[in-house]
Amino acid sequence: MSSFAQIKKYFGYIRIQKLIIASILISILSSFLAISLKHTTEYLESVFFLKAANQTIYMFVFPVIGLLIIHFLRQYLFKKKENKGITEILDATKSKNSLPLYKIPSHFINGLFTVAFGGATGIEVSTVVSTAAIGAAAHRKANLFRNYKTELICVGITAGITILFSSPIAGILFSMEVIAKKTNRIFLLTNLISLTIASALLLLLHEGPLFKVVIATWHLYAIPYFFLLGILAGINSVFLTKMVLFFKSQFGKIRNDYHKIIIGASILSISLAWFPLLYGDGYHAMKNLFFETNQFVTPGLILTIIGILILKPIVTSATLASGGDGGVFAPSLFIGAFLGLLLATILNTFFNVNVIPINFMVIGMAAVLSASIHAPFTALFLVCGMINDYTLFFPILIVSLIAKATSKFIFPFTVYTYSKGSLKF
Repeated sequence: MSSFAQIKKYFGYIRIQKLIIASILISILSSFLAISLKHTTEYLESVFFLKAANQTIYMFVFPVIGLLIIHFLRQYLFKKKENKGITEILDATKSKNSLPLYKIPSHFINGLFTVAFGGATGIEVSTVVSTAAIGAAAHRKANLFRNYKTELICVGITAGITILFSSPIAGILFSMEVIAKKTNRIFLLTNLISLTIASALLLLLHEGPLFKVVIATWHLYAIPYFFLLGILAGINSVFLTKMVLFFKSQFGKIRNDYHKIIIGASILSISLAWFPLLYGDGYHAMKNLFFETNQFVTPGLILTIIGILILKPIVTSATLASGGDGGVFAPSLFIGAFLGLLLATILNTFFNVNVIPINFMVIGMAAVLSASIHAPFTALFLVCGMINDYTLFFPILIVSLIAKATSKFIFPFTVYTYSKGSLKF
């Protein structure tokens, strides 16, 4: 071997060693950031929601307070720079731009206050961007890493998603399907390290699944209805996507930020007073829903579910357009659960089909998420991880693929990939 080849091999070893060390540090920092944001948000949201549920006036007060706090923080602490969510990450991976360090506290704090004060979104995007910023910071620190920006950004994201949903496979799949959209040996090495460290922290802290759901079985005769659920999920995801884009477009024409806050908070507050289940990320409502699927069915219940399915995309869009921080992860899961329950209820009540409602709720969650972010495999493992059960693996996979295909056929963009000029109503 020539001396030049030996030197090249030596520097290759050094690069790999430093990448491994960097991946370990990014994974640890991202994991602790994700778990602290997750539990802080859960605690504050439960406290504020209980207060608002007992005294309706707080349903009108909290959204205004939350949006005002975020506005003042953005104006005076974060130098009037807006958070653009996952599009910031996609831009950073495709160009010379990077994610500045202030994105870590900006998304952490804004995401926390948005959900805690009733904003109808989730902390998933806040977690993804802030953990991605940790990876981007490591990339900037060493010239040796200049060719591995995407890989290091994804290291942080993989850890963050793994922690949030207790699903290691969903973490790395999200990085692959949505962010990197490609893999190589360095990507696999660094992100497997991230996955391992985040998983170890989950075990160490005894983090259980988000939803305690028991899936007994599923029936072959339900397959045609699963297909129907996939099509309906695709349609609902397009409604969510177009609502978010439409509201952002319309609110973008409003020059005064306080007018945006007043309009957005009004839409949100009135909806919350009408349907308290829309408060925050909606996980509290979904947890109750899993234990109430056998309640007596009335026309009023069906109309309530329909109302929730119509309003959720609207209040989510109003939250984001008026300055709230978040994305479509939690809203998609929420919509999917209620959509699945609605379809199962109608089938059982009016057609005596005898399908299992809880199966439709779980499959619906994955289907709407898959269609909203165009990532069926992420949705599959994420939802299975959330309930810690893989009994529905096959129907979830099929329905998620159908939902994605349906949504892309109707509208080939997500809120992350849309470009101006593509929106038509």
